[in-house]
Amino acid sequence: MSESALPSGPQHVYSGKVRDIYQDGDDLILVASDRISVYDVVLPTPIPDKGRILTALSLWWFEQLADLVPHHVISSTEVPPEFAGRAIRCRRLEMVPVECVARGYLTGSGLADYAATGTVCGVPLPPGLVDGSKLPEPIFTPTTKAPVGEHDTPMTYDEVALKVGPATAEELRQLTLAVYRRGAELAADRGIIIADTKIEVGFAPDGTLVLADEVLTPDSSRFWAADSWEPGRPQGSYDKQFVRDWATSTGWDKKPPAPEIPPEIVEATRARYVEAYELLTGERWS
Repeated sequence: MSESALPSGPQHVYSGKVRDIYQDGDDLILVASDRISVYDVVLPTPIPDKGRILTALSLWWFEQLADLVPHHVISSTEVPPEFAGRAIRCRRLEMVPVECVARGYLTGSGLADYAATGTVCGVPLPPGLVDGSKLPEPIFTPTTKAPVGEHDTPMTYDEVALKVGPATAEELRQLTLAVYRRGAELAADRGIIIADTKIEVGFAPDGTLVLADEVLTPDSSRFWAADSWEPGRPQGSYDKQFVRDWATSTGWDKKPPAPEIPPEIVEATRARYVEAYELLTGERWS
């Protein structure tokens, strides 16, 4: 049986790059697998414990953010036993058709955008910034939500307003930046720089925006080691950038099929996820 197969009960409704979704009455069961994706392609080799780490860390963050925004979690224990530790029972939401991204530092696709235009998602930035530069203030840099296997593309704030309406666009911007700032502040006290993060939000039936999916994990964020941060070069990280860098070094063309991940890269990746969990929560991973 595959790691996300159910013999009976909740019905499978969707599989993403990492998560599988099941319907159970009015609720959804969100299952985090050990799959890992880079450049929007799922690699054939799983990372042991990854699904459990993402779930546990997201649950921890949902609690840290509860005074800022409601979340979709109903229970982390009322799930099928074969998914225990890596699944949550959650509320069904009408998901916002925008990827909400906040950046406090310049790197990745934001750096490429800045190098070409001096802006990121239409937001002007000062001249002279380099890879890893801290931005004057965090910025909202949304993207489209592309189907699995396709690439998200940057959106300007005006494009978000056209898609969801001006009032919702402003609420999304404020919420995304509030989550980022809270996360960055807590992580800084634990020796981690959160360079950027992506969140998922949806509407509850009463119109309230609710935080969903995962939040502030090594999959959805860039976590850098604060004690070695130095603009102008790649940063030491606790996230899947390590796998991105390895995949690029193989000469892979970033199209399916992806290469198998060697055992030493698998173990080093797992160690980074574990370290991120332990540093942030203050708890030992077991």
